Amino acid sequence: MSYRTADSFRTVTLDDVRGAQKMLSGIARVTAMEGSRHLSRLVGSAVHLKCENLQRTGSFKLRGAYVRIAGLLPEERAAGVVAASAGNHAQGVALASSLLGVRSTVFMPKGAPLPKISATREYGADVRLHGQVVDETLAAAQEYAAETGAVFIHPFDHPDVIAGQGTVGLEILEQCPEVRTVVVGIGGGGLAAGIAIAVKSLRPDVRIVGVQAAGAAAYPPSLAAGRPVSVENPVTMADGIRVGRPGDVPFGIVGALVDEVRTVTEDELSAALLLCLERAKLVVEPAGASPVAALLGDPGAFEGPVVAVLSGGNVDPVLMQRVLRHGMAAQGRYLAVRLRLTDRPGALATLLGVLSVVDANVLDVSHVRTDPRLGLTEAEVELHLETKGPAHCVEVGEALRAAGYRVID
Repeated sequence: MSYRTADSFRTVTLDDVRGAQKMLSGIARVTAMEGSRHLSRLVGSAVHLKCENLQRTGSFKLRGAYVRIAGLLPEERAAGVVAASAGNHAQGVALASSLLGVRSTVFMPKGAPLPKISATREYGADVRLHGQVVDETLAAAQEYAAETGAVFIHPFDHPDVIAGQGTVGLEILEQCPEVRTVVVGIGGGGLAAGIAIAVKSLRPDVRIVGVQAAGAAAYPPSLAAGRPVSVENPVTMADGIRVGRPGDVPFGIVGALVDEVRTVTEDELSAALLLCLERAKLVVEPAGASPVAALLGDPGAFEGPVVAVLSGGNVDPVLMQRVLRHGMAAQGRYLAVRLRLTDRPGALATLLGVLSVVDANVLDVSHVRTDPRLGLTEAEVELHLETKGPAHCVEVGEALRAAGYRVID
């Protein structure tokens, strides 16, 4: 079944966004705008963080979902709504539906993080787990809509959704009227399209920069082709922007109003998430940290004042642990080293003593004595260390070699 209707191709205007802002008054929070001294020094101009990670449900998605569902006809509301999502959109639809007294069914992949499944249920949705990937989940939701008459609520490909997300842009102009550049992550394009409409309508001089994960960057080839192009098997830790094809409605708006779409690497995403946590004291998911990743990757490319939109903070604790370690490695603050030593009593304690002198924090030790590669009196040790940066990593390696250890890797 197709969710497409004639209304889907309606043009989104500034008046639509302003109407959405009135509708969301008392529903969605006017999220904080926080300055970042660290990023400001790096960029050479003021950088502000628009904290949609502090929005109700933990992301901007509530805005568009509420506006879309609130605009349904009475008979459509009576039929209920259905959505497919691995997390943020699911929670936005669930809460919006509960606030509006509409029955909601949300299909989520079987592998969706448990905290997101639990939160969606707590917001009032009937959660159904189906499929291993979002495409399978989406197909199940559309089939359910066809069978029951429930209205399918798309996460980004509808004018009402885009108008709701555009309220973020109005808040940016109100909170930082001197802004020169807005940086925002792009998945399907709903948030970037909405912000672009709001900002460009009132301040055409402001530059809008979209950011995609390099492994899931459907917009650059789509913009080059002049039409939405699918990327097969998009891969990135940033599941909030892991979308294989731009939405038809936001694509036209992004192509017309967004000045540039950049890509960031997984290392840059990890480093950005770590920076948000350490320096800004903000829990941000990888997709939400993508604008910060772009600033870290090429700080001289952005005219300030800059507003970076932190689109969400719903990160699975298990993923957070992995990403933080990856971010530390990307910054040279995590070192894995493998070496050989003479297998005798006290040898490991002596090795740890060398590391203690250079102030390297040992996170994990693997000690192998029986291996065909090892000599009769040899042992191999793999160490995972927390360091203070690249220079400290070099110092640790030099200290180990100076102490007579054979460093293999």
